Parts: sequence; structure tokens; C-alpha cells
Amino acid sequence: MKFSQDFLWGGSIAAHQTEGAFDQDGKGLGIMDLLTSGSYLRPREITKEIESGKRYPSHEGIDFYHRYKEDIRLFADMGFKALRISIDWSRIFPNGDDVQPNQQGIQFYSDLVDELLKYGIEPIVTLYHFEMPMAIVEKYDTWKNRATIDLYLRFCQVMGEALKGRVKYWITFNEMNHIDPKTEVSDIFTYILAGLKNSEIEEPQKTLAVISYNMTLASVKAVKLLHDLDPKNEVGCVFGLTPSYPKTCQPENMLKSFQDTLQEFYQIDAMVGGRFPKYKLFEYQKMGITLDYLDENQPAFAEGKIDFIGLNYYMSAVSTIKERSDQEGAFFGGELNPYLEKSEWGWSIDSVGLRYLLNFVYHKYHLPIMICENGLGAEDIPSKDGTINDDYRIDYLQKHLSELKKAIFEDGVECFGYLMWGPIDLISATTGEMKKRYGFIYVNKHDDGSGDLSRVPKKSYYWYRDMISTQGVNL
Repeated sequence: MKFSQDFLWGGSIAAHQTEGAFDQDGKGLGIMDLLTSGSYLRPREITKEIESGKRYPSHEGIDFYHRYKEDIRLFADMGFKALRISIDWSRIFPNGDDVQPNQQGIQFYSDLVDELLKYGIEPIVTLYHFEMPMAIVEKYDTWKNRATIDLYLRFCQVMGEALKGRVKYWITFNEMNHIDPKTEVSDIFTYILAGLKNSEIEEPQKTLAVISYNMTLASVKAVKLLHDLDPKNEVGCVFGLTPSYPKTCQPENMLKSFQDTLQEFYQIDAMVGGRFPKYKLFEYQKMGITLDYLDENQPAFAEGKIDFIGLNYYMSAVSTIKERSDQEGAFFGGELNPYLEKSEWGWSIDSVGLRYLLNFVYHKYHLPIMICENGLGAEDIPSKDGTINDDYRIDYLQKHLSELKKAIFEDGVECFGYLMWGPIDLISATTGEMKKRYGFIYVNKHDDGSGDLSRVPKKSYYWYRDMISTQGVNL
């Protein structure tokens, strides 16, 4: 069994984790430009302004802004069929509400897309991947304000027109589903999605409900906008999903695992079903939350259904009705699974969970799926001869792609692409580290700021190249 010739093998990156050049060519200050470096044990600090003596990893990233041609050549050598990129909103509208867009920013992304097309690599463009102009947070109070939806749509219109005919696949948002009033959310997650610290929000449950609804509304409106702009556009949204297994077959645990797994699906329901789900409004009502303008916005949901589902999968969790200790807690909630290995950063490694989730999502929505993120963060240490033998990453990918193959060829799931996160070492969004490496390509940059940014293919680089060239026949 081989994957089809048009299956989109590739990788995913984000602007704030790679580009650097944070203050060049007219770019404005973005929310991620105010996050310091951190670690697994020391959270990133969110500052009000750039403070001397502190490291802000996004300021240099891996200098993709100046080195993208070199990196794309390396991706092309691997046989990439697709690369998912994001467009930094603050590079296009430095203040969010500028009278005219920044032409230098538009030109950069236009040149980047042309470079991908030169090598036959399909550009997949994410329009919001934790990259909001800081001025929108300060002037418009971020996604709490409905005016931000209009500013976002103007940004989408500008980029849709600039890249028309060259970009087929568009993604409206990345992982907005991590904001939910019913879920415990850390400061880092509310900040990277909306520029706000959860601990500083007044009426946090109501505020998160409004933010989540407005972002969902912005997404469906962007879908219609892009469809109207070019009927050939395929538009989706990316969700980070974590399936949760019951700790025991006790009925209460079974129900808890069902509820935990589906907790972050309501936005997909809204984008596929053509209306904001009634069960979520019922949940809000029980929490004393009322949303305005629901009837007025209903047509937007009906007109803005997505064409495909973007799926980010890293781990699974375990559900139980019993109170857990901090040591038992998983990254996105629930408990860690005692039957699974963990990564160096405490994430459970569950390749079968990918097959499970693909089946779950496909049976629920009957829409094509693109895997937009999946990968292993690890501390890669070069050997004395300079080679990086990341056999653990090869093993991780071998197992996950084997389960993907089963989902497609044994279960009938319609999945048309696999984009590994991230194909080149980059800054971790949650910890701000370089030490937590994902890539097929090693970047000589370290957490203390040292390193010449040179690129070195790892052992996994050649494994992935061979896998693509043989269409996964040996998985």
C-alpha cells in the first residue's frame, strides 16, 4: 500500500517562531514579541514592553526572514509537497488599523510563496497563528471587541488578494480551541491566542466565552470572504485535539472521557454545522453567560462552512472522576497514561491515539482532514563529527505514520496531507526554548543566544526523504 502521488507530505512552521526580523521592513510589535525565553520548569514571562537584559526569542527566531531560500531548498531536497506557513498580521498592518497595509510585508510573503512554488511545494497559509499586532490589544481590547473581527477580515482580504491564484489552501486560525471558559487555561495560552493574561481578566469565564465566540465568528466570515475572492480556494481551520481515554470502564469514567474528548470540539461543530451549537449556549447559560447578537450572526455561520479540518495531534490523556495529583496531570488536562512513554518534556507518546482521533473526527464530520502538526520535541545533541543521530524521532514518526496509514487504508479515513511540526528547529511557543528541538534540520542556535544559525540535516532528514520518495510503502 502506497500513499497517492498527490498526498501532501511536508511540514509546518509559524512566523513568530522562525522569522525573526521583528522590527525590520515596517513590521509592528506583535504579542509574541513581548514573551521572554523560558523552559519546561520556568514559564515564559509576559512583559508590557521590551525590557533590557531579557531575551525575547521571536526577535531573531531562526532568521527565516533572511534565510528562507536556503531552508526551502533543504525542504525541496527532502521531496516536500507542501509547507504550512503563517503570516504575521503585524508585518502587514503594524498597528492593526493602519490606513494602508505595509507593502514590504506583503512583498516578503509574496516572494516566499513564489519560492515555494518554484520547487513545486504547495504553500498552505495560516492567517492567525498567535500573531496579533500589540496595538490591537491596547487600542481595541483584542477579541473582546467586535471591531477586531473587521480588522482581521481586512487583513484576510489584503492577503487573499495579494496571493490569489498562487495559494489554494488557507487556514483561518491555529488552535483557537484552547480558549474555553469551562477549561482551566494558563496565562500563556490566553496570551498567545488573545494577548491577555488569564489571571488578570475580569470575569474570566464570560470574557473567554466572548473571545471564543468572536474568534469563531471571525473564522466563518473569513471562509466566506476567501471563497468569494476565489472559488478555487480551499479553506479550513486548525484544531489542537487531545483524545482522552477512560481510566477504567466504570460508567462514570466512560462518560468523563467522552466529555473531556469533546470539550474542545464545539468550534468545529460551528464551522461544519452552519450554526453556533445550542449545547454550548446551554452550557453558557448554566454558567450565567449570555452572548449578544446571536440571531444577527446566524447567516455568517451558514455561509462560512469550512472545506477541510486541520488536525494538530501530539498526545492523548486519561479521564477519571477521581481528583488527580499534580504529578499525574497531563499537559492539556486529564491524567498521564501509565502504559505510554513520555517525551523529555512530559508529553505522552501515543501513536495509536493518532489513528483513534482521525477516525473519531472523520466519522463525526465526514470532511477531509489534513494533519497540520505532529512531532517530537527532544534535546538533540550533535556527535563529535557534527552529525545528529535522532533515531528516537525516526521511531516516533515511523510509528505515527504507520497508524496514519492504517487509518487511511484500513479504516477509510479521508486524510490528504501530513505536515510534521516543525521540519526545522524553531523556538518553542509554550516554553520559548531552542533546546526543545523538533526539526529534520538542526539550527545552530541555543537558549543563551549563541550559535551561528547554520543548518545541518539530521538523520531523520534522510529518513523522511526516503519515506516520501517511496510513498510510505515501508511504513
